[in-house]
Amino acid sequence: MKKKSGISKIMEAKGAGTVLTAFIGLIIIYIAFGLLNPKVFTLLNIQNLLRSMAKYLLIGIGQSFVMITGNIDLSIGSIVGMSAMVSATMMTKGINPVAAVLLTILISMVFGIVNGYLVGKFKLPPFIATLGTMFIARGVAYIVNNNRNTDNIASGIGKEAGDTFQNIFYYGKTLGIFNTFWIALIIFLIFWFFLAKTRSGRHIYAIGSNVDAARLSGVDVIKTTTKAYLVSAFCSSVVGFILCAQAGMGNMDAGNMYEMYGVAAGVIGGVSPLGGTGILLGTFAGAGIWQTLENGLNLIHAQVGLQRIIIGVIVVGAVLLDVVIRNGNGSIKRKKK
Repeated sequence: MKKKSGISKIMEAKGAGTVLTAFIGLIIIYIAFGLLNPKVFTLLNIQNLLRSMAKYLLIGIGQSFVMITGNIDLSIGSIVGMSAMVSATMMTKGINPVAAVLLTILISMVFGIVNGYLVGKFKLPPFIATLGTMFIARGVAYIVNNNRNTDNIASGIGKEAGDTFQNIFYYGKTLGIFNTFWIALIIFLIFWFFLAKTRSGRHIYAIGSNVDAARLSGVDVIKTTTKAYLVSAFCSSVVGFILCAQAGMGNMDAGNMYEMYGVAAGVIGGVSPLGGTGILLGTFAGAGIWQTLENGLNLIHAQVGLQRIIIGVIVVGAVLLDVVIRNGNGSIKRKKK
């Protein structure tokens, strides 16, 4: 029997066709904008595009994990803002950047655990549970520095340490590509392996497909749901560091609407908001499409309102396509939770 190649195995995975379509769409969109404005093809634009795409990829990874379980995380944007503010505040107080990053990740993970238990154990609707933690995380972002944005982080840790932090998360380059993208790519590969190759990953899909059947099969629903929300919280905290490094300070409103950007990156790439379906490679393509659209529309001087309309239509179209493919008649079938 002929052994199948890695590419053949990927293409046989559920949802692989949607992922392939997303990548083809990404290439077409990029070339189309390049023909309208040749600056799209410049090395500088490609570098900036990949750096900006990294934020959407990270929050897309987090939201995709949660959506595959059949849930949603509305606290992502607030955790991003909280992460930026908490880490920046600690650094302005003279705390070592490494310690500030690790402590901020721990605080963010607490929100992931809370979300997981509220949804998995206490069976709160994910919209309500994460809406509550969304407000709490944003509240922390506001009160951590007494309802003020922080000073420049270099004012506390010094210029050299401040520059190092900013270069690691935003301004520095490795092999000609901004470190921001490399960080996002490494995290993507880790969580792609986790979702595609481990038992926990299979359990995440099982919960999204049918939570009752998964429970009867021995899947620990609470633990698995919490793992998905922990991934979301971790990715959100990293995006907070990126925004902090970009500005050189903490902004209380950082991350606004990012939870919706995560949904967009996932569903454009074929991750079903109904649960049980999606490949993280599709989220990569979805983040690329989102950023390429934003980048290209800016370069052709399209109005911001038009940009939002176009992306909104694409998101709705992707979800409608998922519904039609699942049910064949365009109606949403509710699953028992």
